[in-house]
Amino acid sequence: MNGRSPGQTRLYFIVPCYNDAEVLPVSVPAFLGKLDALSREGLVSRESRLVLLDDGSSDGTWAAIEAARTSDGRVVGIKMAHNAGEQNTLLAGLSYAETRCDCAITMDSDLQDDVNAVDEMLRRFFAGDELVLGVRSRRKDDPFFERLSSGLFYRLMTVAGTGQIPEHANYRLMSRKAIGQLLAHTETYYYLPCVVSNMGLRRSVVYHERFARAAGSSGYTVIKKLRLALDAVFTHSAFPLRFISAAASLSALLFAVSAGFALAGLAQGRREPLLWAAASLFFFAFELLLLLRVLGAYLYKTFAEARRAPPRQTETVLGDGQSEP
Repeated sequence: MNGRSPGQTRLYFIVPCYNDAEVLPVSVPAFLGKLDALSREGLVSRESRLVLLDDGSSDGTWAAIEAARTSDGRVVGIKMAHNAGEQNTLLAGLSYAETRCDCAITMDSDLQDDVNAVDEMLRRFFAGDELVLGVRSRRKDDPFFERLSSGLFYRLMTVAGTGQIPEHANYRLMSRKAIGQLLAHTETYYYLPCVVSNMGLRRSVVYHERFARAAGSSGYTVIKKLRLALDAVFTHSAFPLRFISAAASLSALLFAVSAGFALAGLAQGRREPLLWAAASLFFFAFELLLLLRVLGAYLYKTFAEARRAPPRQTETVLGDGQSEP
């Protein structure tokens, strides 16, 4: 079988779910309807599948996945053993699909990313691209604060030199070759958009609109976005270390100059320069403490990599007509 031949390509949708019981009854028919349309157009095989992964949800997400599996045999349900995080959940889905599909498309369950962009992604795949990255062209339905926080997030990623393509998140097509190369990464911590943006494979970009959620509410708060940004920057860039080191060096120079002026002032009987010296010393000490905090973050990641805790354990797999442990 030629996996790049229209009509013979086995496409797997990989969709992580977390507390998505409300949105799945809307999004699952949309995903399956898209597979039907692609099959009728002769673009994908009827062996294509929708893989839904429950990342330790506390609502009825798994029950919704089981119901979807019961009503349509093309649905595969994977229940993570615990809340592993979105990145590890996506990797678990790609691990399942690697030997079963010719290409996989990862995307969120809320239908905010335009599912109709899949057609163009497949055309790029048939043309030989190993990676096709979905990039949001605009966020017209997002609230102002959401647009602002997302803009700051991608600006930080760019300034830090992570290599991530702005406005690219989880929506992407990956060939089997690209999936294999991605799964070959053995690091415990990494941010997928940064990794795939830097993979040395033939790739292209497909622009698409971003819509309002089909149902429910987003679990990404501003705090979670900030944590995600910092984690990605610390994982894929030495920018924090370079920045804090430069700031500490500048503070040390400022303190040295202030101390010189303070000594000269004391020799002349003036005490005002002592205040400037004390202030610069306080700032220098603060920069050193911040530098230690940054070093601690890098050391923690080094420790975690050495420990090699298994992050992608699955509890149940409902697929291929059977339940697997």
